Amino acid sequence: MTTTARTGFIDVLRPWMAQCEEVLAVVAGGHAAQVSGPAGDTLTAGGKRVRPMLVFCASARREEDRATLVSAAAAVELVHMATLVHDDLIDGATTRRGRPTVARAHGADAAIQVGDFLFARAFAELTQAGSPAAVSALADASLDLALGEMDQQRAAFDLALSVDSYLARCRRKTGALFAVACRLGAVFSDAGDEAATRLAAYGEHVGVAFQIFDDILDIAGLPSETGKRLGTDILSGTVTLPIILAIAAEPAIAADIAAASRGDLPLEPLCDRLAAHPGTAAARTWAIEEVGRAVDVLDGDIGGADVDALRTIAAGVVDRYA
Repeated sequence: MTTTARTGFIDVLRPWMAQCEEVLAVVAGGHAAQVSGPAGDTLTAGGKRVRPMLVFCASARREEDRATLVSAAAAVELVHMATLVHDDLIDGATTRRGRPTVARAHGADAAIQVGDFLFARAFAELTQAGSPAAVSALADASLDLALGEMDQQRAAFDLALSVDSYLARCRRKTGALFAVACRLGAVFSDAGDEAATRLAAYGEHVGVAFQIFDDILDIAGLPSETGKRLGTDILSGTVTLPIILAIAAEPAIAADIAAASRGDLPLEPLCDRLAAHPGTAAARTWAIEEVGRAVDVLDGDIGGADVDALRTIAAGVVDRYA
């Protein structure tokens, strides 16, 4: 993505994103301090806000739809925030975006309460848009998120996990929320079923690519940029595509991964080894191909969606690993 394309894309969305931030601050605040405080901290920790961007870019961005689109964008981000709080607790993570997680700072009970609070506030906000179909779509996506997390927990430390099982988990755990963000943008622009389906497919492909790249960054990224320790997935037993493909190419490496997850082998040297492994390069290629599938879906009826912006977002997913 060129600097000019990125700047132009952000400038167009800036007033929409600013309004979304205002709504997020109001929705996350103003309640009992034990949930609003940590929820506000989670919000101010920042993030890429890719999901709200997708809501806006998958829409026609008509002025008369602004209020409903902002509510939808905020709702999707609130669900994302809720899953981060819960996932950090489940994974035993201590930092998120360079800050202590809610579980680390306030305890496990607080993390459960804050995550539940954010989920509830997401649906309360989306009901403001007055669309039962939109609420149903977000509920279905939230169910997929929960099922994806269950898939991940069931497969913990399973170094024989298949690529197909991994991708199915990615579609549920990450792709579903990207997909519903795009679907909501289409719904609130009256884009029609075909456009909504195409945009949701685009979102799913982008979400899967995003997750693969995120999994690569877990072994190859800089902690100062990712905000978390290298090898977090290995320690938690989360088997990811670079690990699956590395084991397929070099079966003996599975023993070292298992040893590192138990603390019997230094983690950082293993991450360095995996980062340079052909399996990781193959995972990156897979992610790039997912991005290509996402862009291909846009060649058809997508209503009034901003196709250039959607292509820019897809390119940005690749850029985050470049």
